[in-house]
Amino acid sequence: MTDHQDWTAPPLRLPNDPAAWYQLAAIGGWRTVVADTAHPLTHDIISARSAGTSGTTAAWSSLPYAVPVLCAAATGAGVHALQQAVHAVEAEGLPLKRLVVALVDQAGDRQPPVVKAAATMLAPRVAAVVPVPYDPALRAGGLREMSRLRPRTLQAAGALAGAVLQSAQTAWGTPLGIAEQPAPFNRSPEQTQHRVTQQPTHAEVSA
Repeated sequence: MTDHQDWTAPPLRLPNDPAAWYQLAAIGGWRTVVADTAHPLTHDIISARSAGTSGTTAAWSSLPYAVPVLCAAATGAGVHALQQAVHAVEAEGLPLKRLVVALVDQAGDRQPPVVKAAATMLAPRVAAVVPVPYDPALRAGGLREMSRLRPRTLQAAGALAGAVLQSAQTAWGTPLGIAEQPAPFNRSPEQTQHRVTQQPTHAEVSA
């Protein structure tokens, strides 16, 4: 699914509740749904703990067959922020071993030693660490002209998708189960009354 906007366009107004994305996956017969979010993970976890709530990160992690992917710049500052995020995920008891890390090269330079060291230390703690090379065509035009992408970029995309699938299969087995279908939109009065008396689940979104 794509909105076909220019990559520099402002993001669409999309539902904040992760369960809404799960419903979208379940009702449409999609094999895979990728939700690209930009919420500050570490801040979200710490703020949720301070407020005594579950937080957005925990809500995403609790969805069936959900594999979190953290994207970090392949720089000293980037891996420092990544390490803080991983510590927060682990401290909160979220599924760290299911997590996939994408280390994104920002400028095509040689990877600093601190980045290599961080990747080596993180690899046993998470599902996978996947390096994503710098690609000027991707930076300039996003995915509008796929033919201009470098072979290494396509290889990295394949490796990232493979890591996500492997993480899901390790967590839930092979083949993966069928997504639970959300409740029908048009319900009889008896169904509606039954639904009102039930507590919302991860597959339901409040009206």
